Amino acid sequence: MRKSVFANYNSFIRSDSFPFFIFLSFSPSCSLHFMQNNSGGGGDITKEVVVKESTSDRREEGSLETTQKVEDPRKSILSILCPLLKLFGGGDPAAPRNALLETATTGVSSIARLPWGSQVLPEVAAARAESGQPPQLFQLYEFEACPFCRRVREALTELDLSAEVYPCPKGSIRHREFVRSVGGREQFPYFLDPNTGVSMYESSDIVRYLFSKYGQGRQPSPGLLESTLVTGWVPTLMRAGRGMSLYASATLQPPHKKLELFSYENNQFARLVRETLCELELPYILRNSGKGSSCRPALLQIAGSTKVPFLVDPNTGVSMGESKDIIAYLFQTYGRSTPNPVAG
Repeated sequence: MRKSVFANYNSFIRSDSFPFFIFLSFSPSCSLHFMQNNSGGGGDITKEVVVKESTSDRREEGSLETTQKVEDPRKSILSILCPLLKLFGGGDPAAPRNALLETATTGVSSIARLPWGSQVLPEVAAARAESGQPPQLFQLYEFEACPFCRRVREALTELDLSAEVYPCPKGSIRHREFVRSVGGREQFPYFLDPNTGVSMYESSDIVRYLFSKYGQGRQPSPGLLESTLVTGWVPTLMRAGRGMSLYASATLQPPHKKLELFSYENNQFARLVRETLCELELPYILRNSGKGSSCRPALLQIAGSTKVPFLVDPNTGVSMGESKDIIAYLFQTYGRSTPNPVAG
């Protein structure tokens, strides 16, 4: 690790080691594991989480995974972080879970990201209620554990926008190949707006675009862009990488019709369901239903309440609330195939 990392705050938060600082602060045992890995290689850890300066002096990112070439992949951040998260995530994601631990870790994750991704901006809510959603749904290629994808989902909640979500977990058998073939590189999030023909990488650019086009002239909410490098990693780490890797027994073929999820980004229980949808690589329509959302009347009519998460599966006719029931249903219905080969 660079000796200059702790020289001053500015250089520290711009360094490759910053995400690790957050991670290691949560787990001393992980710190020991990291030092063992680092001591063998020597030199700087080559970054795979891209933090770069644009001409407007703003921080940009690639993703948790990027196609940037590295001299030694074993020294990259993710070559250490991903296995650790998988190790501490523990076992079969379809197995019964410790309810107390689940509630605690996802609860802390939501607290860390307050106030973003919880409620619709008032002026936007009024406009959305009057004019409705854009004619065609956005397409968002992402994975739940990625903090930069989270930034885009938070913006969608605040702007009361629905989208088609195509999960791209590590080991993806469908959606990552599409991003690579259409966009030119395997980097997330990747966003398409069929209403304007716009497609783009870079979460900060996507957020600025969404606010510019659909935000009634507003700028992105204060701190939404800047906070990602500080607390955007907390849900990823607290949840031990859930929503990052493909479930080994995920169905090989996607369902005929997309599932529909009423959710909002910072809801602690909706997060658990989105993690499962990502691990099963199930495409779904995200109906953002934050506080003040124009989607809430429809949710109330369908579900009898405005509580999220609420899942509608048009393939089976099933609709249900309660995250634990939804998760069990998803794994039972879409997690029964012969195990797929998953990239290490």
